[in-house]
Amino acid sequence: MLITPNRQDLNKVVVVNPKGGCGKTTLSTNLAAYFAKRGPIPTIMDCDPQGSSMTWIERRPTTSAPIHGIAAYKRTMQATRSWQLRVPQETTNLVVDSPASLSHDDLREVTRDASSILVPVMPSSIDIHAASRCIADLLLVAKVDRRDRKLAVVANRTRKNTKSFAKLMRFLDSLGIPIIAVLRDSQNFVHAAEEGIGICEMQPYKVKKDMVELEKIIDWIDSWEERRFRTTEASIIEQVPNVVTYAKPGLSRN
Repeated sequence: MLITPNRQDLNKVVVVNPKGGCGKTTLSTNLAAYFAKRGPIPTIMDCDPQGSSMTWIERRPTTSAPIHGIAAYKRTMQATRSWQLRVPQETTNLVVDSPASLSHDDLREVTRDASSILVPVMPSSIDIHAASRCIADLLLVAKVDRRDRKLAVVANRTRKNTKSFAKLMRFLDSLGIPIIAVLRDSQNFVHAAEEGIGICEMQPYKVKKDMVELEKIIDWIDSWEERRFRTTEASIIEQVPNVVTYAKPGLSRN
């Protein structure tokens, strides 16, 4: 069972798409690197048996801002599950790198209490089909309510002015779910992954275009408390019965 602390100040960001190779780990690690550079120390919870996020953390230079890693895919008899999955108190941003081939039960579990859910989608027919199923499962199985404004899509590894990109954008537009960023098919992400860093930790002149899109994602994530407040406020308004004022006989309504 995936246990995350029930803390009001914890932004749990779940990166999910059951399709393998869609860029979940790339997105997760770059978010974590950005949060680490900004502080306080973030946490990556790696739920994928391949352990790619944990491998990335192991490569991370000792001079880089620290990131706490949790290998959620591992189980041990030496500690309780809750102890193994504990999130440091100083962490305010928890990034969950979800595995491929999630069952319905696993999908409900990994997205429980999430304040932000990101679905990376690549521009291919196979990926578009997988993403449509993923989003349908999030809405119907995991019961993610569109009105909560916690679900968003990130177009990944795109090349503009191509037919595949145009097809992807048409599909994403049809979902009625915000597309918060369009990440390029850039070698910057590859080089960063190899070095255990995020693109935000590379030379600014090399990553200027990519950082524009990454910061769009960060801005959306940072708005989680505002989104939660707006959703709560809307819910309260819906529950308040309409008040109808009737004029007394003989009195003017003006």
